Amino acid sequence: MFAAGGTGGHIYPAIAIADQLKIMDPKTQILFIGTPNGMESIAVPAAGYDFRTVPASPLARPIISLQNYFVFPFQLAKSVVLSFQELEKFDPDIVVGTGGYVSFPVCLAAALKGVNLVIQEQNSVPGIANWWLSFIANKVLVAFHSTVDSFVMKKKCVVCGNPVRLSLMQYVSRAVARMHFFPRAGHPDAKVLLVLGGSLGANAINIALLNLYYELLERKNIFIIWQTGVEAFDEMESLVKNHPNVILTAFLHSMDLAYAAADLIVSRAGAMTCCEILATGKPSILIPSPDVAEGHQFSNASLMADLAGSRIITEDELDSITLEAEISEILDNEYLMAEMSQRALQAAKPNACAEIAEQIIAQVKLSTAK
Repeated sequence: MFAAGGTGGHIYPAIAIADQLKIMDPKTQILFIGTPNGMESIAVPAAGYDFRTVPASPLARPIISLQNYFVFPFQLAKSVVLSFQELEKFDPDIVVGTGGYVSFPVCLAAALKGVNLVIQEQNSVPGIANWWLSFIANKVLVAFHSTVDSFVMKKKCVVCGNPVRLSLMQYVSRAVARMHFFPRAGHPDAKVLLVLGGSLGANAINIALLNLYYELLERKNIFIIWQTGVEAFDEMESLVKNHPNVILTAFLHSMDLAYAAADLIVSRAGAMTCCEILATGKPSILIPSPDVAEGHQFSNASLMADLAGSRIITEDELDSITLEAEISEILDNEYLMAEMSQRALQAAKPNACAEIAEQIIAQVKLSTAK
């Protein structure tokens, strides 16, 4: 049983692990638990897995609030009871929690029922839920060595990396990928900029690029793949001039081709995106979201700067001038681009998905032997 919800950063790692478990043993039965209206309610069935729902509520912000003291405990208790019922029906050998607020009640119910529990933490610094769950989990699978220091139960931690979707690990030539987006990008001096604002979008990145993109097109032999996010697409489409060197899209379905085509990535600093940047060996400029709980994205970006030389622009510093300066400095320096690419590949963990699946299977075998 997988407990995952909220954002793609929690859902797609779980799907990637499930796919790997199926590859290793096609007889594996898998059930996902999520919320009724979350992204997981669409993404999981689309990936071909059974899906059931449990209503769950996040902690209110700030943490010290009447909502958390008087309402949240009753909501949590209800979620745990319903999770317990799903555990009774499915009777899993193991529960894997990858995050999202639905993960907490499901994992808590699993521990109370005595079911094997593994949590997978994608971020460089764990959130409140996974920090608490680490005390009752059998194993804590983390992406980075530095993350282990954030947990009290260090002996439970295993550094595996983050599970990158299988399609990104399959080689696609740069030339073929570029032809998919830009049939005219065949010149060897042409550079492709990939801008990722996340599945929902990043308003600050979109605005900074809106004030900059035409100048980039005029001054440089550059092509732009621009994922605006679903919520911002209509507005951006009305403001961005049609240009053969710009692909404007709400959501990128061919991420493998987009990464393969790119010379430089401008992105938020979600944990999964960071690991995909490492796995594909791409230079990057990261603009961490200030709205993500516990400052995860800034911690992720800081780690990426240490590991791969990624440049960081905080949202307070972000404007078209600052962004253009960073883009130009990297794209105009072939030596710097090669160095950043090499550092990213050296820091990547391409076998993370298989290692995570092996840890899950080993935990089931260990409990069966007992």
